[in-house]
Amino acid sequence: MIGGSLLSQPDGEGNVVIIQDPGIDTILQRHVQMNEALLLNTDNYAIDGYRIQIFEESGNKSSTRAREVMAEFSVKYPDIPVYLTWQAPNFKVRVGDFGTRMSAEGFLNKIKRNYPIAWVIKDKIKYPVIN
Repeated sequence: MIGGSLLSQPDGEGNVVIIQDPGIDTILQRHVQMNEALLLNTDNYAIDGYRIQIFEESGNKSSTRAREVMAEFSVKYPDIPVYLTWQAPNFKVRVGDFGTRMSAEGFLNKIKRNYPIAWVIKDKIKYPVIN
């Protein structure tokens, strides 16, 4: 467990002086180092999470159809990442990087009208970078 303290007090001239435990700076620096390491090492750039599968198909035109679905989704939801995977014999399109099932279900409810066969699936997701 990590502990620390942060206090503030007026300095008599209308300014606030912040007195903080030096450990807070250490924690913040370590956080920055971890984020930088994750960004540089793409092999470890995944955690357990959830995505929404909006397409799955096999056959001669399944690759083309999957790419069409990806492009269509990206136009409708440009801020949500889209992923294409192939697990023989199916092409699959999954969307989002959701840390909780609840957040994935919430987004599923928003897109269900356009993607009626969509469903939430447990998957490796990109590690969220915290700014």
